[in-house]
Amino acid sequence: MLVKAVSAAPVALILGILIGDYLGPSPSHLFLFGVAIFGSLAGILFLSSPRDKSTSWPDAVSFLALSVLLTIVFMGVSVEQRSLNGLENWSLQDAVTKRSEVTLWGSVVDDPHGSRWTTEARVRVDKARLNQSGAQPFDVNRIIAVRAEASAARRLVVLSAGDGVVLRGWLHPLAGYDRYLRWFHVAAVIVATDLVSASRPKSLVYLVANKSRDLVLDGTADLSSKPRALMAGFLLGDTRDIDPEVINEFRSSGLSHLLAVSGSNVAFVLVLVGPLVSRFPRLIRLGAIFLVLIIFGAMTRWEPSVLRACAMAACAVFAAYIGRPARGVRLLGIAVFLLLLADPFLLHSVGFLLSVGASLGICLLAPIIALWLRGPNWFRLAFATTAAAQIGVAPVLLVVFGSIPLVSIPANLLAVPLVGPLTVWGLASGVASGLINLPAPDLAGALQWPTEVLAEAILGIANLTSQIPIDLSLPAVIGGLVIGGLFALGRSALRALRRRMIRERELVLPSR
Repeated sequence: MLVKAVSAAPVALILGILIGDYLGPSPSHLFLFGVAIFGSLAGILFLSSPRDKSTSWPDAVSFLALSVLLTIVFMGVSVEQRSLNGLENWSLQDAVTKRSEVTLWGSVVDDPHGSRWTTEARVRVDKARLNQSGAQPFDVNRIIAVRAEASAARRLVVLSAGDGVVLRGWLHPLAGYDRYLRWFHVAAVIVATDLVSASRPKSLVYLVANKSRDLVLDGTADLSSKPRALMAGFLLGDTRDIDPEVINEFRSSGLSHLLAVSGSNVAFVLVLVGPLVSRFPRLIRLGAIFLVLIIFGAMTRWEPSVLRACAMAACAVFAAYIGRPARGVRLLGIAVFLLLLADPFLLHSVGFLLSVGASLGICLLAPIIALWLRGPNWFRLAFATTAAAQIGVAPVLLVVFGSIPLVSIPANLLAVPLVGPLTVWGLASGVASGLINLPAPDLAGALQWPTEVLAEAILGIANLTSQIPIDLSLPAVIGGLVIGGLFALGRSALRALRRRMIRERELVLPSR
């Protein structure tokens, strides 16, 4: 019973987060944690106290399991309310309401995107100062969305995540469509009129990550424009340079997940790094793998799918280190629990939900589907994995987008076998080409030839399958479930009636 309660911990945490979201912002997290601790202590005391062995209820283990689940629910309520409260009550809240002019000191959270005339980014603000006489800087520690214009936009757009900035502009509250930014912990918007200064990252992780990122991107310089932009999306999750028409083709064909860095990318990175650290002692090897995961996460700017993949990989490596390897479902549950406990707003991220749904579908359904299929092993595994992932993400796609592209399964069957070689070769050849691009440009270009061919093939698959507009809408799914339920109910009723008729036919009445 206790093991089942621990397995249900992610569900209990999600329930608590949803309750906290409904209750709204509140600083009462200490009270909730107190109630949670009381529940845990009550369970432990009840477990250790003497009781009648003949009674089956209340059972001590069941009581402790219920106490653990209630504790986790309270924790979910607490972290969600505390996160919401941090967006409502902070040191610049009054200045945001008054739309004051301020100067901000901070660091860029993600890569700025936009044009020479308008650039957007998110900045983690460390200090701020109101632009009025005699005002002194004060600590802030909040994330603010930046909209830079004119000269500030041209200077901001060339920066990278981790770079330090000093901005001057006017604060605005989140309103309208901007309110979705709060799920990224954005507390306000600043319309920047001037980028006072910029500096390199202070974090060693971002220094290494940005250098590695630039090295990979420089290695793809010999590719044509579309494959080069596609490789930035495949390897680093950077879709800023991909043509909007190409993005629509990938979305229509159900291949848009390829443009987001996910578990397969993390696995390929670990495959490449594995031989380099295999001779290290176990503890050093564990630390080296964790460091690689952190640097790769920083390179990909900690997309929600990357967070999920890196957390699962870290849990798997640690479980193997302590000699307790775990199944995929358990690793996913632990990773989701830890991530939501650290950042409950991930529950509102479509990318995170799609990543978790696909992983859950693969863990639960792929082996079952593979057993049902007939044919070569490679086909069964590929089809089962693709179908299970699509089933896993179907609820999110239906609720968010209203439909599911049915062409996604054949499109993925054609494209996914190319993704592995493209990712491994693209990452390895990108680094090699970046290192030898200046001394041997011809050799660097030759290394990119397989990358060009594979990328063009995937672009062709996306273009071809996107022209088959067969979607499954939410009303159709609901109608299908209703019809299927009625069919199953009618079939059960007919079977029950048939069994009754057989029993009556075989009944022998005694003679008078």
